[in-house]
Amino acid sequence: MFQSNFIISQNPNPTPLSKNVQELFSSEEVSAQNQVKASVQRRIRQSIAEEYPGLEAVLEDLLPKKSPLVVAKCQNHLNLVLVNNVPLFFNIRDGPYMPTLRILHQYPNIMKKLQVDRGAIKYVLAGANIMCPGLTSPGGVLDDEIDAETPVAIMAEGKQHPLAIGFTKISAKDIRKINKGIGVDNMHYLNDGLWKMESLG
Repeated sequence: MFQSNFIISQNPNPTPLSKNVQELFSSEEVSAQNQVKASVQRRIRQSIAEEYPGLEAVLEDLLPKKSPLVVAKCQNHLNLVLVNNVPLFFNIRDGPYMPTLRILHQYPNIMKKLQVDRGAIKYVLAGANIMCPGLTSPGGVLDDEIDAETPVAIMAEGKQHPLAIGFTKISAKDIRKINKGIGVDNMHYLNDGLWKMESLG
C-alpha cells in the first residue's frame, strides 16, 4: 500500500527495505541476540551520547555499564539495542542509533523536530514516508538547521507528543525549496511493530 522505507546513513545510495516497519519490528524477525563485549558496549554508548547529548545525564540509567547490553539482529540489517530485554535504540547497518518512541516520549527534547500538518497524520501512522508538502504547508514546521541524513522526531499539528521517528533524505532547506517527493523516511511510528514490542522476552 505504501512505499517501503528507505534508509540510511553513510551510504549515499541507501538500500530499500523489502518490508515495512510494522513487519520488521516483530519478534519473529529476530535472527540472533548477542550480549556484546565491553568494548562494543562502550562504542554504542559513545555513539548514542554523541548523537543525543541531551541524554548525557540519564545515559547511565538507560544503559548501565554493569548491565548486559544485548544487540538483537533482525532481517534487513536492522539492529535493536536492548537492556533487560527492553528495546531502547535501533539502527540499520552502521547507521546512527535512533531511540524508540517510548524513549523519545520520556525525553522529548533529545532529537531535532519537524512537524507535519493535520492531513499527513493518518498517513504517517500507517507507515508512509513524510512528503515535503506535508512539512511546508500551513500546520507544518521546518527547522532549517536540519541537514540531510539526520534522525528527527516527527511532531504533528495539534498533537503534544511525537508520532514517529524519521530520517531526513534531504535537508530541511531543500524540503522547503523542492517541496515535492519524499523529504523524510518514516523509520518508526506509533503502534508499529517496535512500539508493540515492549519487551523481547
